[in-house]
Amino acid sequence: MSSALVEPVIHVIDDEAPFRRSLIFLLESAGWTAVGHDSAESFLGADPAIPPAGGCLVLDIRMTGMSGLELQCRLASRSSPWPIVFISGHADAAMAAHALMASAVAFLRKPFKDDVLLDAVEHAVAASLHSVRSVGSKPATTAEMADAEGLVRHPALTGFD
Repeated sequence: MSSALVEPVIHVIDDEAPFRRSLIFLLESAGWTAVGHDSAESFLGADPAIPPAGGCLVLDIRMTGMSGLELQCRLASRSSPWPIVFISGHADAAMAAHALMASAVAFLRKPFKDDVLLDAVEHAVAASLHSVRSVGSKPATTAEMADAEGLVRHPALTGFD
C-alpha cells in the first residue's frame, strides 16, 4: 500500500519552481508527504482524492494561467474537501479577506516564517479529517470542518498592515 494512502498529503501549487521545491523540502523535513504542482491546471488534471488521513493545499494566489482564487472557486463548486492555505507575495488585504471569506484556512504573505506555515498546514490537515470521516454525508465546508475540530477558522493572516 502506498504511504500516500495512509498519511496526510500536502499539495503545493506554485508556479515558481524554486519556491515550490523549498516548500516541499520544508514540509517533508517536518514529516509531511508533499506533492508539487506547477499550476492550478496541473493540480486539476491530477485530480487527487483526499486520503483517509487528510491533507490540504498550499496554494499561491497569483500564478500564470488559472489563479489560486479561481482554483478555490472551482474546487468549491465541486464540493471539494481540500482545505486551502493561501500564500502570496503580491496580495493585498482585500484579496486575503476574499480568500478567507471563501473558506480558506489561512492566508500567508511571502516571506513568512516556516513555523507559521507549518502551523497553518497542521490546522488545515486537522480540519480535513472531519470531511474524510463524513463519507456519505454532504461534504462540509472548510469553515464547518474547522469549527468541528475546534480550530480557529483562519489561524494565520500575516504580512498585512
